[in-house]
Amino acid sequence: MRGSHLRFYTYENRKHKGLAVYEWLLERARDLGIHGGSAFRALAGFGHRGVMHEQHFVELAGEQSILIEFIADEDQADQFLTLINQEELAIFWMRSEVEYGTSGS
Repeated sequence: MRGSHLRFYTYENRKHKGLAVYEWLLERARDLGIHGGSAFRALAGFGHRGVMHEQHFVELAGEQSILIEFIADEDQADQFLTLINQEELAIFWMRSEVEYGTSGS
C-alpha cells in the first residue's frame, strides 16, 4: 500500500488544550482512524533557534525533544494536517511518501 509517513517535532513540556502536544497528536490521529502512532524522547537535539538540549540525570523535565510518527493513507494524512492547521498548532512537521504493508499473521 502507499501512503504518508508523518513526523512531528515538539518539546515534552509543550501543551495544547490541556494536553502535552504529543498526547494531543496521538489522540487526534486515533480519532481519525490512523492505525498507529508512536512518540519518542530524544537523547539530544536542537531546534530552529540552535539551542542544544541534552538529556542529563539532573536536568529538569520538559526541554527534551519529542518525535511523533504516523503512517497513514493519503486521505488520513490530508485530514490530519488540515486539523493541525485549523488548530493553529505551532509544530514542525514532515510528510514523506511511503510504501507500507504487513508480513506474517
